[in-house]
Amino acid sequence: QVQLVESGGGLVQAGGSLRLSCAASGRTSYVMGWFRQAPGKEREFVAAIRWSGGSKHYADSVKGRFTISEDNAKNTKHLQMNSLKPEDTAVYYCAAATRTFYAINSYASATLYDYWGQGTQVTVSS
Repeated sequence: QVQLVESGGGLVQAGGSLRLSCAASGRTSYVMGWFRQAPGKEREFVAAIRWSGGSKHYADSVKGRFTISEDNAKNTKHLQMNSLKPEDTAVYYCAAATRTFYAINSYASATLYDYWGQGTQVTVSS
């Protein structure tokens, strides 16, 4: 079992920054992913990282603007979002996948994830 608690969403102007956090408890061997869902749209992959802090994978739409970092002492991953755009507006979810033997780019698929956080709203105004 993995419990995920997200924090850090909010309202920001275009070009600004926000940092999302996802605190995990329970099992410590998994891949953590970030997804987002805008109103009327399907859930979209954002980024993923192995819990060991190794390989990472980003969606093309956020590459160069978003960065995953980690605080292992607190079992927390952060999603640093810079140069935010109005099209980044969505509910952001972190998720944990316990099947960790796939290549990191495979974790763009939401079907690989077993546990999901509650979601946090990010709104970027123009």
